[in-house]
Amino acid sequence: MELTTFWFCLIGVLWVGYFTLEGFDFGVGMLLPVLARDDRERRVLINTIGPVWDGNEVWLLTAGGSMFAAFPEWYATLFSGFYLPLLFIVFSLIVRAVAFEYRHQRPGATWAGWWDRAVTVTSFLVSVLWGIAFANIVRGVPIDADKEFTGNLGTLLHPYALLGGLTTLLLFLTHGALFVALKTDGDIRHRARRLAIRVGLITAVVAVVFLVWSQALRGNAGSAVMFALAAVALLAGLAAAYLGREGWAFLGNFLAIGLAVGGLFVALFPDVMPSTTAAAYSLTTTNAAATSYTLKVMTIVAAIFTPLVLAYQAWTYWIFRKRISVHHIPTEELAH
Repeated sequence: MELTTFWFCLIGVLWVGYFTLEGFDFGVGMLLPVLARDDRERRVLINTIGPVWDGNEVWLLTAGGSMFAAFPEWYATLFSGFYLPLLFIVFSLIVRAVAFEYRHQRPGATWAGWWDRAVTVTSFLVSVLWGIAFANIVRGVPIDADKEFTGNLGTLLHPYALLGGLTTLLLFLTHGALFVALKTDGDIRHRARRLAIRVGLITAVVAVVFLVWSQALRGNAGSAVMFALAAVALLAGLAAAYLGREGWAFLGNFLAIGLAVGGLFVALFPDVMPSTTAAAYSLTTTNAAATSYTLKVMTIVAAIFTPLVLAYQAWTYWIFRKRISVHHIPTEELAH
């Protein structure tokens, strides 16, 4: 395998890791005002992701850094052309991180309430914007002979991109609800499972439409198989949720997101950013790549540190694997 192909695959794996792991974080954030009936239940929801949400964002940093180093032309065109959406994403991630840390720094329901709203709004924005961004990458954008994006913000807001945003929003909502059902106990667990089933049915319809559209736009045999498996995994997860098997339900949705995102990368290859202006102007794994020496050095570094990061994250999830409920939240904590 050529190093350019290897790094395209690795970047795809990093984005799969980000969406499957950070996806339930966003879902839990969006569900704060829906599932929680009081501050103790909001604390339960936040505590389900408290030990892992910042670690999950490492996948985003690694994916972005890998794109910058392995495919600088792709990175430059993407981040300049998608400047406003990505700026909103970065701003939302910053506010979201601050909200998690600040909500308990002062007493009073008003203070905590505003930061809880910030978590919900920013989780919603990021979920939608990531779907819009990746839909545009798959469909293609206007790129000229100098590898520069020639469109504007309106260029990115077409029906396929908006459907992509709706798809990621619903997938993350379902993912978050299933994660809450898996990680909590008591009434909130049952409310989360019921909500996951209701939202999941809508998600399945929207996701299938988006994947079929993606396959028609830029699909191949490999992406068709992965999209079909994603649909099966999503439906199997919903069936498991209906039967009260939260672990299998979460795994099904996890696989559905991973297979769908992986299928988009399979459909994209060997392009990394197609041009709708002319096929000859498309960015590919060849013309957007860094030098061979850079890729060799990156490969050595990745071989050393990737297993360490994976081991650390696996250890974190294992340590914090137990369910939590309102009785784990001390009454006096409500004053903070």
